Amino acid sequence: MMAMAEVPCLCVSFVVPARRPGTAPRLRGVARPCPNATTAGRGVAAVRAALVAAAATAVEEEDEPAPVEERYALGGACRVLAGMPAPLGATALAGGVNFAVYSGAATAAALCLFTPDDLKANSVTEEVLLDPLINRTGDVWHVFVEGELHDMLYGYRFDGTFAPFCGQHFEFDASNVVVDPYAKAVISRGEYGVPAPGGDCWPQMAGMIPLPYSTFDWQGDLPLRYPQEDLVIYEMHLRGFTKHDSSNVQHPGTFIGAVSKLDYLKELGVNCVELMPCHEFNELEYSTSSSKVNFWGYSTINFFSPMTRYTSGGIKNCGRDAINEFKTFVREAHKRGIEVILDVVFNHTAEGNENGPILSFRGIDNSTYYMLAPKGEFYNYSGCGNTFNCNHPVVREFIVDCLRYWVTEMHVDGFRFDLASIMTRGSSLWDPVNVYGAPIEDDMITTGTPLVTPPLIDMISNDPILGGVKLIAEAWDAGGLYQVGQFPHWNVWSEWNGKYRDIMRQFIKGTDGFSGGFAECLCGSPHLYQAGGRKPWHSINFVCAHDGFTLADLVTYNSKYNLSNGENNKDGENHNLSWNCGEEGEFARLSVKTLRKRQMRNFFVCLMVSQGVPMFYMGDEYGHTKSGNNNTYCHDNYVNYFRWDKKEQSSDLHRFCRLMTKFRKECESLGLEDFPTAERLQWHGHQPGKPNWSETSRFVAFSMKDETKGEIYVAFNTSHLPAVIELPERIGHRWEPVVDTGKPAPYDFLTDDLPDRASTVYQFSHFLNSNLYPMLSYSSVILVSCPDA
Repeated sequence: MMAMAEVPCLCVSFVVPARRPGTAPRLRGVARPCPNATTAGRGVAAVRAALVAAAATAVEEEDEPAPVEERYALGGACRVLAGMPAPLGATALAGGVNFAVYSGAATAAALCLFTPDDLKANSVTEEVLLDPLINRTGDVWHVFVEGELHDMLYGYRFDGTFAPFCGQHFEFDASNVVVDPYAKAVISRGEYGVPAPGGDCWPQMAGMIPLPYSTFDWQGDLPLRYPQEDLVIYEMHLRGFTKHDSSNVQHPGTFIGAVSKLDYLKELGVNCVELMPCHEFNELEYSTSSSKVNFWGYSTINFFSPMTRYTSGGIKNCGRDAINEFKTFVREAHKRGIEVILDVVFNHTAEGNENGPILSFRGIDNSTYYMLAPKGEFYNYSGCGNTFNCNHPVVREFIVDCLRYWVTEMHVDGFRFDLASIMTRGSSLWDPVNVYGAPIEDDMITTGTPLVTPPLIDMISNDPILGGVKLIAEAWDAGGLYQVGQFPHWNVWSEWNGKYRDIMRQFIKGTDGFSGGFAECLCGSPHLYQAGGRKPWHSINFVCAHDGFTLADLVTYNSKYNLSNGENNKDGENHNLSWNCGEEGEFARLSVKTLRKRQMRNFFVCLMVSQGVPMFYMGDEYGHTKSGNNNTYCHDNYVNYFRWDKKEQSSDLHRFCRLMTKFRKECESLGLEDFPTAERLQWHGHQPGKPNWSETSRFVAFSMKDETKGEIYVAFNTSHLPAVIELPERIGHRWEPVVDTGKPAPYDFLTDDLPDRASTVYQFSHFLNSNLYPMLSYSSVILVSCPDA
């Protein structure tokens, strides 16, 4: 490694406190208070004055050679050198740590170092002023601290000028210590849902300073790299999965707790989990104005850091334990043949609009990281107060760096991008001519304009590291941009297929006019993806997800019941396409409850026999209810917790779902790499080969040749009337029923080990011998072709 040159620098005096013999030194310089700390003679004005004076001195002496003067920090224990502008973030190197952070608008900067104790006391242990002549290259501020920083944390202060012609519409607040966007762990509160001393829900945060080595043993872990068409995705909330008392795990609500339940997912037939946000966020961000909790986590503070309060160790070991616990979850999932996909929220951050908190990006370079209007207002395509400026060159490099980190260092298998359409919008333009009213050139793009070839999506799609992982777009945003079937894809991006969800809900509840659309969805939605060169597996098929009704509530409620969210029932989706099966709410007649059970099974059959990738939400396999609340983002309680006790009570539905996922994996024809053709797929109506695609049709059936099963027959009757259907005649073969959602459990799915299976099939022999089968209203069936005995 090339030796570091000694550089001219500012001279700062430091104090080394006395200590008792045999005790570890409490390293600190002249402590600088955080915004909510008070120290005699040291305030915001003093902090700003020091930063500005450093910058001014550097400018005045620009043409005068300065004498080389060494700088030291932490009581002389560490030497301060110029550092390098790349890579960004804190990087452990031989002999010390290099710090680099982008801020094109700042005129002064300082590195702030903390001990964990000083961080709790809201006091900076030591502040290293950065000389813009020595510690800045281009728009990157950097410094190398030579020495041992093993148990230290860090952040930055920035100062600058109000410059609207450059898009910097907010003064830098030099009293704030902000988090490095590239910090690999963020330390603040250690316990979920518990404020800091004094009731502070937003205590000072700081980043972990990394070690030059890793202590984690991957035990030979390698990517599973399943073909996407083979996936069965389970969307889950990490904390909610094991937080309920009935989980009986040692560390409920944590990564380690979830490891204890991975065998359950394997038994269920899941081979991929899609984790709702696990990046650092503040679950108490609403606590200053209400008692609500940000449970879902779609409000990221730092995109590199795992959520420390999802770990059993919390902030112990400066956040390194949190990183290792996340790695343990991934490693153990891979051992069980389960891939891990992260839900990432690169559309907005926790900093809100111009009135929000300054935590990281806003205090570093506001106009780079966010889409800003000419007068400084925040664009709000996310519906959450701000919009990440994804296609800005600096921001898109940041996003790609982040994704690479989670793949290479944390071994994740892919990403689901929340409100991904925001990543296709044009970035903010800060041309002063445009801002102040002169004509706009023809080739200029207005902020937020959807781009045909978005630079960020291009970079991700063609990146040598990211090209081999799963990339899933939620192809819409809160600004009205809807791109399902049209998301820029480079043949590698899949989409949450919202149109699949809507059509399935309409057809299964018996709405006229959807038989043709239903058939398209069963084939992998070729009307959306085939013309663009994509395949069925580019469609992520789902009926329910974390937002909206659960599967049980979808068949129980016609209306949402969100009063407990504290927004007068104005939040959440109004257009749910649900049907309560005749009576509203959980308390209903037995006949209504029986129909609801059929409908839940019908939806699950849809998912498992459709081409594309099935995804279902945590708890739907046992009929979890949220009592009609379709927007439970703010509830840290049983509403969002997986109920392990209820799973046992609802074992019949759980059994059906488990067997359906198993059946899908056994059928070669239900996970095709390409769209099915007439060579193996045939459509039917009540009579073979005579499908009814009329507006009033509520019956769809198909037969599919299958290399393992021979041939399967699948039918859906969503009419309020029963029907006797005629099966296709196959010489030398007979049709044998496997699934019938009109039957009570366990006869809804006939397994070979069912004790009275033969007698059950015999009851229908007079129908089957005539190539007929009776179907109840609102039911679905699957039969398999078997050779005659």
